[in-house]
Amino acid sequence: MQVTETVSEGLKRELTITIGAATLDESVMAKLDEMKNQVRLKGFRPGKVPMGHLRRTFGRQVMTEVIQETVSKSSGTALEERSLKPAMQPEINIDGEVEEVIDGKADLVFKVAFEIIPDFDITDLSKLELERPTAEITDAEVDEAVEKLSEAQKNFEPKDGKAEDGDLVVIDFLGRVDGEAFDGGTSEDARLELGSGQFIPGFEEQLVGTKKDQNLDVKVTFPEDYGSAELAGKEAIFETTVKGVEGPAKVVIDDTFAEKFGMENLEKLREALTQQIKSDYDQVSLARMKRVMLDLLDEQHTFELPPTLVEQEFDQIWHQFEHELENDGKKIEDADKPEDELRAEYRTIAERRVRLGLVLSEIGTKNEIKVDDAEVNRAIAQRAQQFPGQERQVYEFYTKNPQALAEIRAPIFEDKVVSFIAEMAKVTDKVVSKEELLTDPDAEAAEEKPAAKKKPAAKKKAATKKDAAKKSAEKKPVAKKTAAKKAATPKAAAKKKAAPKKAAKKKD
Repeated sequence: MQVTETVSEGLKRELTITIGAATLDESVMAKLDEMKNQVRLKGFRPGKVPMGHLRRTFGRQVMTEVIQETVSKSSGTALEERSLKPAMQPEINIDGEVEEVIDGKADLVFKVAFEIIPDFDITDLSKLELERPTAEITDAEVDEAVEKLSEAQKNFEPKDGKAEDGDLVVIDFLGRVDGEAFDGGTSEDARLELGSGQFIPGFEEQLVGTKKDQNLDVKVTFPEDYGSAELAGKEAIFETTVKGVEGPAKVVIDDTFAEKFGMENLEKLREALTQQIKSDYDQVSLARMKRVMLDLLDEQHTFELPPTLVEQEFDQIWHQFEHELENDGKKIEDADKPEDELRAEYRTIAERRVRLGLVLSEIGTKNEIKVDDAEVNRAIAQRAQQFPGQERQVYEFYTKNPQALAEIRAPIFEDKVVSFIAEMAKVTDKVVSKEELLTDPDAEAAEEKPAAKKKPAAKKKAATKKDAAKKSAEKKPVAKKTAAKKAATPKAAAKKKAAPKKAAKKKD
């Protein structure tokens, strides 16, 4: 094998590798010899097929396999011998006529083009000074958590008198549009909490003040964006019978209440809630410290970045930005800055991502930080839990898709590297209030800035999405959601109305 470095400009490299025809022929003959005792050809006993006949029959196929294996192995060897670390998969191009190589009439000559990861020194992590905000958990917060649990366990009991906002009514109803009943517009013994917003706007309000055994017609108009085109914007009358009125029953917070959550007593429930709050606060605290850590690492490392990596990262960020605008029915012209300025800002974000990615990778590699299979499997299991009934499909998707598996492994690796850096750095805990801990630093910064000239609503929205992209240097998986078809009932209409708008995930 002959290797010549034909390009060495900045981080760009190109190697020209030559493998002699004789070397390829030796590999072909070795493979054919292995096949001799395995192939079954008509007219020949096993193991007695002449080598010449084997070559005429399988020669071209075997040569193709040899070329593929040789290209892969020799290019890897060439990189290893020169201690070159490609920033991404090298581009390989074969020179000359491939057919001549396959026929054994020419040497195999191919070029390996790539960009290398630059050499750089990691800053002294022990000199990093980090502040970790922490908040003390008060009894009032635990009381509030217990109260929320009790609200989630809301019970109702029959009451006399008129239904009030917050009460629950048991109703039968039959809906008609233009005098005709429609599919999905009928229900019996439906339990509706007044003020919950479960039904079509205007439906629940007309039941306030009703009594048990009262009959009434509830007149409403289906929303213009209702899921059923036949009903959208149509007026409807629901012949309704109130079969019962129930008022909220007071929940007694005691040991019996705690037992409903699998706790021995109320004290154990409070301890569990305290630990949950602490865990939540710890995650926020770590995220706040991590952000400062990444800022410091970004400031303290300056080196040339692989252009292709930056370009790919930029394309991904810009595509996401355009996609968000498109979802909102906007165009780039609706943004608060000219396109060239936005592109420059997003390129800076892309450079930061690539730089930090290389820095964290280098720290992890030098300190032998690894992600084991058990950690990956736990992460896949957590992801699978988000898709009830499809756990097996989710698991198979990740185990059979190397790129998807890498997306699972990457954040685990990053978290482990961040934890390692925190152990090495000088970390000082700072006690802050709950409000200060949970306040978004970006929101604080925005409030401190002088008021900007008011812009049209569409432009402000585009600007907000742009700013959101700058919040972190970590990538997050984008979950795609599909909207299920809604049934033509008052309840379904309310669900459609109350459903949160689909939002794009933050990319940076």
